[in-house]
Amino acid sequence: MTIFEALRKDHDIQRDLLAQLVETHGDSDARDSLYQRVRAELKYHANAEERALYIPMMDLDLIQEKARHSVAEHHEIDELIELLDDTDYSASHWLTHAKQLQHLVTHHLDEEEQEVFQLAGRGLQEAQKTTLAKEYQDEMQRQRSG
Repeated sequence: MTIFEALRKDHDIQRDLLAQLVETHGDSDARDSLYQRVRAELKYHANAEERALYIPMMDLDLIQEKARHSVAEHHEIDELIELLDDTDYSASHWLTHAKQLQHLVTHHLDEEEQEVFQLAGRGLQEAQKTTLAKEYQDEMQRQRSG
């Protein structure tokens, strides 16, 4: 498995969780449970992805700017999560913020898959792609069991 396949697998999990989240209503156990999972997955993924993909990409002049842009988007996602953390589940604008998060994350994932992965694929060696996948998966496992 390459780093790109490992990341896409988790991207699909994030898309699915976010789609479920925006279908929840009010201050419910379902909303809380899904939000906590989304929050954790996004945090773990960003941390592991930055270590396993973006740090190695920073060394490649070809894709340095793309890597910086993607890391900046991770920070925007963090800011929206903080906003959701500070908003009561029953507030009418909680769902609005959750939909903004879904839109931002989906945009970010699509951009990675359609642009970043292609550039990184050209810049990284084949063996490196497999090694980075293992590093990413190990870091995700460590954080999830944390």
